[in-house]
Amino acid sequence: MSGNVLVLAEQSDGQVSDATYELLGKGRELATAWGGTLEVATFGPTDVSGQLGIADAVVRVDHPALASYTADAYEQVLLQLLTERAPRLLLLSNDTVGLDLGTALAVSWDASQVAYVMALAVDGDTPVATAQILGGKILAEVEITAPRGICTVIGGSFPLAAGKGDGTPEIVTAAAPGGLDAPRISLRAIVEPDTSDVDITAADLLVSAGRGVGSKDDLEVVQELADALGAPLSASRPVIDAGWMPKTRQVGKSGLKVKPKAYLSFGISGAPEHLEGMRDAELIIACNTDANAPIFDVAHYGTTVDLFDLVPAIVEEIGG
Repeated sequence: MSGNVLVLAEQSDGQVSDATYELLGKGRELATAWGGTLEVATFGPTDVSGQLGIADAVVRVDHPALASYTADAYEQVLLQLLTERAPRLLLLSNDTVGLDLGTALAVSWDASQVAYVMALAVDGDTPVATAQILGGKILAEVEITAPRGICTVIGGSFPLAAGKGDGTPEIVTAAAPGGLDAPRISLRAIVEPDTSDVDITAADLLVSAGRGVGSKDDLEVVQELADALGAPLSASRPVIDAGWMPKTRQVGKSGLKVKPKAYLSFGISGAPEHLEGMRDAELIIACNTDANAPIFDVAHYGTTVDLFDLVPAIVEEIGG
């Protein structure tokens, strides 16, 4: 059985994604434990092999159909590479691309797939994945005993720095499969996110509001605290779905994953979807009148004081 690991590199504007570096670090660890090699697949015209120094080999495939992602084209190319390179494990990001491909390849490559992976270890020759199920309410430990495995890994699960290196990997140029010349799916347009708004993922301090704020008008109470602290205001999904704040401010699995030095939460109950996006903050302070709210399971400090009493008092103290 091969001890090789293959990682699909995701890139944007010529830059390898942070999630890819996380996979590379873990892939290096697993391949070393198995006495195998770490290989990275890159698709499209942009050569990012110089950013992949930790790998033993970079397998490049270029074709007009790979200039932008489509599930059909990427699956065809990856299936060909998996058949030719025969890795023990394929690592993908647990995002739209990875979940698309992981499910399809589990069938076409006849592999065992584990999604929403948070940790990966080895027990002899067997990969052991810790994965979220039921929206993160339960963690399952899964042994991948099949000869081929696919893991889609939640961003932020592994250290980013471990995936960077200054080595010189072997460059392998692979031919694209013939089916790409007649694609079943084509890209019509890419809708870019609004870049004029603040980047909450870059903030050291975040003040975040949830459904417990009550209304769009009452959101101003928490906004005043954010302004007093010089911090951006973020929110949980119900606030975004209600149209009170733009999507660029959403923290959670379907929004953005943040790792500030401090995360101040007001009126957020702590659904698994939200906790996945902020549980790695260095300090979490939560305010919710429900003492049984799940947010308190991850908070370092918490209070059940009404936010409409607490927040104005903090703002006054800061101003005083």
